[in-house]
Amino acid sequence: MKKVAVFCGASIGYNPVYKEKAKELGRFLAQNKVEIVFGGGKFGMMGSVADASLSMGGHVIGVIPEFLKTEEILHPDIHQTLVTKTMFERKREISKMVDAYIGLPGGFGTLDEIMEVLTLGQLQIEQKPIGLLNVNGFFDPLLQQFDLMVKEGFLKPENNAMVLHNPDINDLWQQLFDYKAPKVSKIIQTVATK
Repeated sequence: MKKVAVFCGASIGYNPVYKEKAKELGRFLAQNKVEIVFGGGKFGMMGSVADASLSMGGHVIGVIPEFLKTEEILHPDIHQTLVTKTMFERKREISKMVDAYIGLPGGFGTLDEIMEVLTLGQLQIEQKPIGLLNVNGFFDPLLQQFDLMVKEGFLKPENNAMVLHNPDINDLWQQLFDYKAPKVSKIIQTVATK
């Protein structure tokens, strides 16, 4: 994997463990020569990941919509900034650039990004691994919701299995490397060929 999208909050959260884990991820990716593609902001979890990677000589690319591109928000030190018209275009551009996705704690925007790439994987539009760095059990309620969706018949077990998660960066990284996308279903294959 050469480029990884990191989805995370523009806030830092109340517990210092979130910032520390964001910095750890940034350093880990830089040490492994993996470029980061992220939302382009200088604050919160976004800024922490970017700063940590940059401090270790990592390469960081920001993708930000025009209406957020201000001096107060845009990270000034990243290697490249791609400006899009809309949030939708931002997600599409990130998707075109990366080999995998890692989600860190965040708010609605982070969840939106995670859910979109999971949906793309479920529909087999993409076959890239999607990992959640489950810092401080942050994603536990979401993972429980996914299990409930399986139990109640709204999500297939093999699609739930696409959601890789681990609190340890090294273990999550190995899961991303070992990931095998679900086989293309007959229904998806039929719809795709029409």
